[in-house]
Amino acid sequence: MQQVTVDAARWQQDSDGAWLCLRVQSPRAAMAVCDELQPGKEYTAQIKRRGRSLDANAYAWVLMDKLAAHYGLNPEDIYREKIKQIPGVRDVVCIPEKSADFFCKSWSAKGIGWMAERFPSKLDGCVCVTVWYGSSTYDTLQMSRLIDAIAEDCREAEIETMTPQQLDALKSRWEEAQGIG
Repeated sequence: MQQVTVDAARWQQDSDGAWLCLRVQSPRAAMAVCDELQPGKEYTAQIKRRGRSLDANAYAWVLMDKLAAHYGLNPEDIYREKIKQIPGVRDVVCIPEKSADFFCKSWSAKGIGWMAERFPSKLDGCVCVTVWYGSSTYDTLQMSRLIDAIAEDCREAEIETMTPQQLDALKSRWEEAQGIG
């Protein structure tokens, strides 16, 4: 499977149909992809986001520590609550009921944000489990949503945070460091 890095895209339409044009780093990369394409075969392009930065993760924990001190809560509990609010960071699996305890324990052992909650299945002998992924797996969009949600809670509690402009600058720096911006 051929993979190339794309830094811009545009589309155009003509009598042959709609075209997706992707800008790659070199003519050689473009030729390599075109050489592999076979007439009549369908291909799928996938958008891959870069991982979140450690600076963003550190700032999220600073804010969660402030919230925890304000409300007299555990920062890890705040983290878990916030993770459950982020779209796209959970899955639901159906497994044999006899395996559920081991599965949930193993999943949760991966880290603070790796959570598993059981609920009944309509299948006999099975149980459904909602699993959440920890922020170490988040892309920049998911991490941005997490930080924004935590910062909003801080503002509601009148806890000082970065200004929206500073938050945007932080996000921009981590995107640049990841080669996204």
